[in-house]
Amino acid sequence: MRISARADYAVRAALQLATAGDAGPLKAEAIAQAQDIPHKFLEGILNDMRRGGLVDSRRGGNGGYRLAKPAEAISIADVIRVVDGPLVSVRGVRPPELSYTGPAASLLPLWVALRANVRQILDGVSLADVASAELPAQVSALTEDPASWTNP
Repeated sequence: MRISARADYAVRAALQLATAGDAGPLKAEAIAQAQDIPHKFLEGILNDMRRGGLVDSRRGGNGGYRLAKPAEAISIADVIRVVDGPLVSVRGVRPPELSYTGPAASLLPLWVALRANVRQILDGVSLADVASAELPAQVSALTEDPASWTNP
């Protein structure tokens, strides 16, 4: 699985908004600068997040962006789905829509299992979890194996 730049930037922007709390809306320029995200690219991402119901925006001098829901109610998966679509696809197709024959037939349950694991992790971690650096125990446990940090 690859995390696109768009998804990475969206999660980082959402985390910046999560840590802003009730301080008022943040301007896109401030988010872009704080997270080193290209401003124009971020504008498109924030618009997708607004259309997806994750952020609210307000125009004007006191305008900007804020989360539309509490950070505890927004999962990392929610953010990725809004800007990139399904978490796991094969050639742009969702696993249940695929079919294989012969020796490749068992690929389908493998792709479904992969999707289930990705969902379990990303749906189970909220913006609040990441912003507070308190990941769920099952996620933290996966990072304790040194092999998790190396590329095969």
